[in-house]
Amino acid sequence: MKKDSQYDLNLAKLALKTHHFEYKLGPDFFALFDQPLVEQGQLHADVELLKTERLLTLNFHITGTVSLNCDRTLDEFDQPLDVREQLLVRIGDENKELDDNVLQITPDTQVLPLAQHLYDYIGLALPMKKLHPRFQNEPDDNPDAPTKHIFSTRPADDAPDDDEPADPRWAAMRNLN
Repeated sequence: MKKDSQYDLNLAKLALKTHHFEYKLGPDFFALFDQPLVEQGQLHADVELLKTERLLTLNFHITGTVSLNCDRTLDEFDQPLDVREQLLVRIGDENKELDDNVLQITPDTQVLPLAQHLYDYIGLALPMKKLHPRFQNEPDDNPDAPTKHIFSTRPADDAPDDDEPADPRWAAMRNLN
């Protein structure tokens, strides 16, 4: 990720109260990242920060659309997103990540970068199966449904005969019961 101060919070200037921040996440934002997970989109991020003596609580609300490629047809389509996440940042002895949504920073930390968190929350909200909207109403594969016969090397009228084994060596195996 490239460094961009536009998505950094200057903690030293913030008073102990609730603050609101808004970010436009467009092509410039996605160009900061080398990962091809999401390359284009038009999103709006509202970040609410509650600062107390020993804890920062950040509530993220990200809405908008990202451009994805359909896994089935490779057609590009816009996927709407509505993401709500929370990040807790506590003040401690060293800088470290305690959990997926819990960070620890030292009291002398001046800046909290948010760009990677925003990008990660967008990436986690993407569907595993990226289907164009025209395919999204199709039923998923039902494991209880009878399987479809797609391909066979045996002609349909040449069904196997259960009485006569295909290989005589297996006849001895059937008698072992």
